[in-house]
Amino acid sequence: MTSGQRRLSAVATAALVVSLAAACGGDAKPGSSESTSSAAASAGSEGGQLSGEIKVDGSSTVAPLTQAAAELFGEEQAQVKIPVGTSGTGGGFEKFCAGETDISNASRPIKDEEKAACEAKGIKFTELTVATDALTVVVPKENDWATCLTTDQLKKMWEPAAEGKVKTWKDVDAKFPAEELKLYGPGTDSGTFDYFTDEINGEEGASRKDYSPSENDNDIVTGVAGAKGGLGYFGFTYFEENADKLKAVEIDSGNGCTAPSVEAAQNGTYTPLARPLFVYVSATAAKRPEVSAFLDYYATNISTIAKDAKYIPLNSEQEAKLKADITTLKSQG
Repeated sequence: MTSGQRRLSAVATAALVVSLAAACGGDAKPGSSESTSSAAASAGSEGGQLSGEIKVDGSSTVAPLTQAAAELFGEEQAQVKIPVGTSGTGGGFEKFCAGETDISNASRPIKDEEKAACEAKGIKFTELTVATDALTVVVPKENDWATCLTTDQLKKMWEPAAEGKVKTWKDVDAKFPAEELKLYGPGTDSGTFDYFTDEINGEEGASRKDYSPSENDNDIVTGVAGAKGGLGYFGFTYFEENADKLKAVEIDSGNGCTAPSVEAAQNGTYTPLARPLFVYVSATAAKRPEVSAFLDYYATNISTIAKDAKYIPLNSEQEAKLKADITTLKSQG
């Protein structure tokens, strides 16, 4: 099952909550560039449907969250199509800054060179934080020696100097068995790759190349689960979905071993692999009524969507900021 095919476990419940919340808006006119959340919701409840297509691409880590929001939004606005691509954070920004998409999912902040590409095309945008992630290091269930790894041990596995040299687990630590080390991870277009290499290896993009890369996190799941000496990393939601096949490794960055979890990511103890997740929205696209309505829908129901999709939800301050940022975005221009 690909990330784009995932649905929330409680779609009916969440849709009912949203439907009830949507019943108290004003009138919406498809074609107006100043539609508000309440107006769009009222249009759906009173039979006036919005239409159009909202193009989304980018991070495979963030995609299931946006896909879940899109599917729930579709319960109210069936004529609005929202295809969600997964070309990776970097690949998503390429399309976004070329004007090919309206929203870009990202598991890292936009880079300076990507900002320049957007500016060159006249693409103005707003960054929205939509969830928190605990980037998770995984091994197969049968691995009984790597319950906790230090960030130094992870660096010894993944740094460029390890290429062709660190071949077994014993090469990482003399206490580990001489089992072949088989590494799986995101490709270089992935924001997860950028974040991990920066935090673990000390430089964004610095990594050994003799590992099995994929932009599809399900390939990483399959690879690690099928290799006794396998190890990989991806977003927390993918581990949650595959906990029957994989084991999450605790991480020790100097303050003891900490397992990835909602609580550890929110309280800052899961370091250095807890991170924010983003969507970037084109200012021009945000003026369209269907995009405006979708953004409001996303923000209004972000807690329910995140929890049901097994993401780490925003805290109350972050959620308030998300709503305020969307209000500011829609008021521009």
